[in-house]
This record gives sequence, C-alpha cells and structure tokens, in this order.
Amino acid sequence: MSRVKRGFKARRRRKRVLDLAKGFKMARNSRFRTAIHVVRRALCYAYRDRRVKKRDFRRLWIVRINAASRMAGLKYSEFMNGLKRAGIKLDRSVLADLAIHDQAGFNQLVETARKSLA
Repeated sequence: MSRVKRGFKARRRRKRVLDLAKGFKMARNSRFRTAIHVVRRALCYAYRDRRVKKRDFRRLWIVRINAASRMAGLKYSEFMNGLKRAGIKLDRSVLADLAIHDQAGFNQLVETARKSLA
C-alpha cells in the first residue's frame, strides 16, 4: 500500500488565497483557514467600493461645480439647467476640472447658462 499524495490543485488553491492575504497582519496572512475569511470579505468590499468610488467622485464634482457657480452668482441646479438649454454637453468631471483650473472659462459657461435661462 502506498500513501496518497495530494495533487497540486489544493496547493495552488491555498497559495492563491494566501497570496491575496499578503499584507494582512498576524495569522490572517499565514493561516489558510483565517485567510479564507478575511480574503473573502476583502474581495466583497473591493467589489462594492469600485462602485461606491464612482458615486463619491460624482458627489465631489457636484460640490466643486456648485461652489464655483455660486461664486459666479448662479445655483448649481440653475447652472446645469442653463447648460442643458444652451445645448452644451459637458459632463460633471470636465466642469469640475474647469471650475478649478480655468475659472475664466467656467465663468463664460455660467454667463452662457444665465443667458439661456432668461
């Protein structure tokens, strides 16, 4: 009778989990059973937060656009409505970048939006 040696598949599975657990502290990066739990949770958070990141950036852009448009004398909602009526199709990331780096150009957009509202 000869003993059964496990194949490489189990070792490969464990190695994959432990590689994902690299950087975790204490037993979490070396014990397989513990690593399974923390890696699974970390992957869930990573999946969720890839979507949350998009929401957070959109919220940040809106705050920046609102601040810049209010300095020019127009509310965010009025500004966006004016741009829509004027037929200017710029997304919020571009508008937020303009608000920070090119205030003169952003103020021209505010004036265009104001004219289209009147």
